[in-house]
Amino acid sequence: MNKPNGLTYLHRQNRRHWAKVWRRITCCVVVAGFAPVFVLAQSSVPADGAAPALSMADMRQRVAAAGLHGQPWDGPQSGPAGALGKSVAIISDDLRNGGILGVAQGVQEAAGVLKWNVKVFDAGGTPAGRQKATADALTMRPDGLILVGPDTRAIQPLLAPFVNQGTPMVGWHVSSAPGPVANSPVAMNVSTNPLEVARITAMAAVTLSNGRAGVVIFTDSGYAIATAKANAMAEVIRACQTCKLLEIRDVAIARNAELMPAVTRELLARYGGQWTHALAVNDIYFDFAVPELIKVGQSGRKISLLSAGDGSASAFMRIQAKTFQTGTVAEPLNLHGWQLVDELNRLFMHQPVSGYVPPVHLVTSDNIAFDGGPRLQYDPDNGYRHVYRRIWKQ
Repeated sequence: MNKPNGLTYLHRQNRRHWAKVWRRITCCVVVAGFAPVFVLAQSSVPADGAAPALSMADMRQRVAAAGLHGQPWDGPQSGPAGALGKSVAIISDDLRNGGILGVAQGVQEAAGVLKWNVKVFDAGGTPAGRQKATADALTMRPDGLILVGPDTRAIQPLLAPFVNQGTPMVGWHVSSAPGPVANSPVAMNVSTNPLEVARITAMAAVTLSNGRAGVVIFTDSGYAIATAKANAMAEVIRACQTCKLLEIRDVAIARNAELMPAVTRELLARYGGQWTHALAVNDIYFDFAVPELIKVGQSGRKISLLSAGDGSASAFMRIQAKTFQTGTVAEPLNLHGWQLVDELNRLFMHQPVSGYVPPVHLVTSDNIAFDGGPRLQYDPDNGYRHVYRRIWKQ
């Protein structure tokens, strides 16, 4: 048997670890008889920001549309043939993050079709790590650079040598808006629309709580995209006159394992029964909150967890078991990896990026059996691999 590459090995280790954790969690939960039950009702809820006012029926309609499965491919249908044999560096912000890991794996899968030589440099979620990963990637003198996760605001000085070498760059979650990036060395930010992701997550909390949600939002101010998501979720909750935004808590994603257990206990002590819904910019927050909820006897009925990304394996397991986590607005991580390769290929061939922004998808227990759910991921059943192969003439 061939030895798995580093990303594949880390993915398997993560899956095994969370499978073990979740077996213990599920055992406790099943014994306790926890099962979330929600009732939807008609009421009028003001919308956030500049959007027109949305009734409860309107919000339910938007949430339901985000939960549809088996939607057809709506991305690019044409583009340049694949440039074969390119050398590409991936700077990953932190491979412990399931979203980043999933995208990096998607890049490797797609790059294999074009016979690209791909090397991954992991920053480990720290400024020093980003500096080292960028310096190491520079020594490779790659034909192209893919950034997975780091905020371009924070690392723009580190990218100057690549700019000087004329290295084309694309990224995933590198700015707060999806699509082509203005005034940046990175030509394209591959992402679903983070504001729409956040709004759907918050609307799900409002509708599932019958307009009575008591919400804590978890975010990481170190990332522009996380801040934008948290603010958008907060706007929706504040606009619900019968909901209550208890707190926006800033917890560094890279320190979740260390910080979230104590944060969860503190919030439970502070808010008690007022805390009915937790919203987060990433599923990883719930990986370390759920064990604490179980320890203190909190059931899925009392606190419902909804995430505005990215759709981790542990989140899928919680949703499948119908305990604690009600939904995740999962991103198509593998598809994003393929899109990154396609966007970089367009730059190699001196063509503009496609600018494609995939639609928002809310994963719940009602649709988790489709679109990759049985494999504990959101992988749309829309034939995107075949489309990209056809575009690349491979």
